[in-house]
Amino acid sequence: MRWSLFVSACIAVASLHAGAAAQRSAPPADDGQAKAQDAIVGSMSGHHMHGGATPHLRLSPERPSRPGDRQRAEAIVASLRVALERYRDYHAAERNGYEIFAPEVPQPIFHFTNYWKAYSETFRFTPAQPTSLLYTKSAGGYELVGAMYTAPADATEIDLDARVPLSVARWHAHINICLPPRGSAAGADWKKFGPDGSITTAEACTAARGRFFPQLFGWMVHVYPFEKTPEKIWAVQ
Repeated sequence: MRWSLFVSACIAVASLHAGAAAQRSAPPADDGQAKAQDAIVGSMSGHHMHGGATPHLRLSPERPSRPGDRQRAEAIVASLRVALERYRDYHAAERNGYEIFAPEVPQPIFHFTNYWKAYSETFRFTPAQPTSLLYTKSAGGYELVGAMYTAPADATEIDLDARVPLSVARWHAHINICLPPRGSAAGADWKKFGPDGSITTAEACTAARGRFFPQLFGWMVHVYPFEKTPEKIWAVQ
C-alpha cells in the first residue's frame, strides 16, 4: 500500500544518510493501519501549522536576510514554476512517478510523492525536481497549487539554509510523536496519540505503552510558486 512504500523510502533514506540513530527515529511498517495513517496525513496537510511551532512541530529558525538570499530564492521559484507546468494535469504527475498519498483521507492539500526523488533529496537539492506535488481537490480531479521539498532528518541549520535561504522560508519537522502499540491503532485514543495528541515526551509515551519517535520523517518545506508575494509563496501552512 502507499503508506508502506512511503515508510520504506523514509527508512532507507534515514539509514543511508544518518545511520542507525536516524533509522531508530523512523516509523515501523505496521503504522499503515487506517487510524494511524489518518493522523499522520492530517499532520502533513498543514491545517495545524498556521500557529507556528508546537510540541509536535519544529520550525527552522529565521535568519536575517543576507546578500544573495532573495535572488537565490527567486531562482528556486522560477525553476520550480517552469518544472510544474507539465504537472497541472495530475495524470501527467502520475505518469512520471508521483503517487497520491492516502486519497481516501479528506485533506485540504493532497501530496503526490515521488519516492525516488525523496531518496535522491538525501544527497542533493534540485529545485526543478520536488519530492512531492501539492494539489487541492477540484471538480475535475485535482488542481496543482505547489510542491514540497524534503531534507534528511539530521540536516543542520546550515544544510537547510544551503537548500533554501532561512531568511525566506521556514522548514518544518514533525517531532515528539507517540504512536499506539502495534495492532491497536483502530481502538487508540487519538487525543493522546499521534501528531495532534497530548503525549509529547518519551516518558509519557512509555507509560501509555506507545512507541515514541523524537522526529517522524525528515525536514519539509512547502512552496506555492503561483502565488504573487514571497510571504505567500513560502507560507508555513
